Amino acid sequence: MTGPAEDTKSQLTLLSSKLLHQHQAVEAALNRHVFVWKEIEEKSQKRSSGISKTPRSHIVQVSEIVGIHKVENEDHTKSKWDQKKTLQFSQLFPNAFTVFYVKRTKNHQWRCNEATFSCSSAELCEQWIQVTREQLSLLTNRPKRLLVYINPFGGKRRGKRIYEEKVAPVFQQAGISADVIVTERANHARDHLTTEANLQQYDGVVCVGGDGMFSEILHGLVARTQNDNKVDQNRPGAELKPCMLRIGIIPAGSTDCICFATVGTNDPVTSALHIIIGDSQPMDVCSVHHNDVFLRYSVSLLGYGFYGDVLADSEKKRWLGPARYDLSGVKAFLCHNYYKGTVSFLPAEDNLGHPRDKMQSDEETVICGKFIAINAANMSCACPRSPKGLSPSAHLADGTADLILVRKCSRLDFFRHLLRHTNTDDQFDHSFVEVHRVKKFHFEPLDPQPLLLENQSELPKKPGFCPMGSAQTTCIPSAAHSSWNCDGEILHHAAIQKNVILKNFFLDDKDESAKLSTDN
Repeated sequence: MTGPAEDTKSQLTLLSSKLLHQHQAVEAALNRHVFVWKEIEEKSQKRSSGISKTPRSHIVQVSEIVGIHKVENEDHTKSKWDQKKTLQFSQLFPNAFTVFYVKRTKNHQWRCNEATFSCSSAELCEQWIQVTREQLSLLTNRPKRLLVYINPFGGKRRGKRIYEEKVAPVFQQAGISADVIVTERANHARDHLTTEANLQQYDGVVCVGGDGMFSEILHGLVARTQNDNKVDQNRPGAELKPCMLRIGIIPAGSTDCICFATVGTNDPVTSALHIIIGDSQPMDVCSVHHNDVFLRYSVSLLGYGFYGDVLADSEKKRWLGPARYDLSGVKAFLCHNYYKGTVSFLPAEDNLGHPRDKMQSDEETVICGKFIAINAANMSCACPRSPKGLSPSAHLADGTADLILVRKCSRLDFFRHLLRHTNTDDQFDHSFVEVHRVKKFHFEPLDPQPLLLENQSELPKKPGFCPMGSAQTTCIPSAAHSSWNCDGEILHHAAIQKNVILKNFFLDDKDESAKLSTDN
């Protein structure tokens, strides 16, 4: 029944046995790469039916097996079959094991599927479990112990429930142990990672929350690594030391942009399975400085003007939950401010795969103008409402960022630009929009007060008032200049410098994963 043999691909078969799956006899085989089972058509069935059916076969990659466990319940064969049939199978095959494995479904979603196999003896059952677990233990990229931070306040306040109901059971099936910390305040996770956490005992850190929670963990790990290596983060262009721990994201926030842009979906189970099998996605990390003082790190969007105004206003409406972004977005659109400033940047030498695929010099370029928005994207910044993102061709780990400049234009033209973020049309194909692939850039505001776009002679008397029905007036902003939106966090300094300093620093994946890893 069981013994080594050579399969059709000349790979060593570790196990080969006749088992029972869903009351159907199957021939199961395991080698170092795949687990296969194929239905066996009994001769008696063939004669009675008179119809020859092609036996079904299933192949599961060993790297995508989540776990294998013995079935403890004696009535493991219970089904819709009658009691007599069930009793017959349970007597012939009293021992069983269940294999949990990844199943891909539509829209990039993964599910944990399972298949239960009955064996003729306890020894055979234990042999399948032991040999399969030995093969899983050889997959060194898989985590065994994780540090998990849960944000109970982000998004719709479902982080704790999402983890307990959807993620923890899958981790348990994979044999992963997790130390869980439910954060109690802003920057709780960052401070704990920076000063207290014993990082040597973990294979990775997992955040259950949104982009803000990921940013906390990123800053905590980077700061801890630089402090341990005596690296000055305030020095622009400093060569930072890469962190050896990967970060996993379980989406439970308002937008979950980072998770969506790397996995292709905001589904907690999908992200958990990516983490379990050890998928990894390299990712660039940028530093943001003001007058040689470190402000923050950025991995997705750094936006001034429109997106900065949206974030600043939405912070006053956190009680609305995710709906605050819609309300603040409409308000910023109606206000329709532009800001004067100077943008200087160093183009990337190799500009492949868009933006505009143009050859660039390695000399610094300076652009002065009036801008509605200045955005620097390290990734596509895709989300459910914008499936292609702000910059669809932005690369995750090439040491560059896409700098998008939206110049002064009419409200209608700006609406046309925003609308293209929701479809497949080229949002850069406007005369007032330009995009550059850069290694670093600097912005200096020229006006202490933002200007208003249309018909300044008819300004409303009260600051902040936006007449809904008039296309000829806009509101007066209360701030002296716009703020920067840095991965969903506000930077109040207008003059900033951004460097792509950590190429391939934090995120990991084989095929669009939710894991974050580091490699300078």
